[in-house]
Amino acid sequence: MTASDSRPLIRRADEIDYESVDAADGLQKGVLVGAEHGAPNLAIRRFVLDAGAEVPKHTNDIEHEQYVLEGGYVVGIDDEEHIVSAGDSLHIPAGTVHWYRNESDQQGSFICAVPTGDDSIELVE
Repeated sequence: MTASDSRPLIRRADEIDYESVDAADGLQKGVLVGAEHGAPNLAIRRFVLDAGAEVPKHTNDIEHEQYVLEGGYVVGIDDEEHIVSAGDSLHIPAGTVHWYRNESDQQGSFICAVPTGDDSIELVE
């Protein structure tokens, strides 16, 4: 589908499929709206971070804008750790080392908006 084919879209919560993310145990991703739905510029994704889950240090080729929906968890950005909770927003520039750790007994979730196109994830040791 191209930008000229783009049409308005409403997707219901029960239409979203969630997949486990290979690089992390306890992290699931659902694409809410993306290129496959006719959105030519941005993708909006929802991530669910299980209680006790950790996402290793990594970088992405594209920037991330995030909004925390529920729970509280640690986000590492470069050399600093930040505790975030529902209502907090983040901007993670392309190439920035970041990671997540949910130390609570409740799941956390966040919305992540990214530019459409290819993204390469590189794990950092």
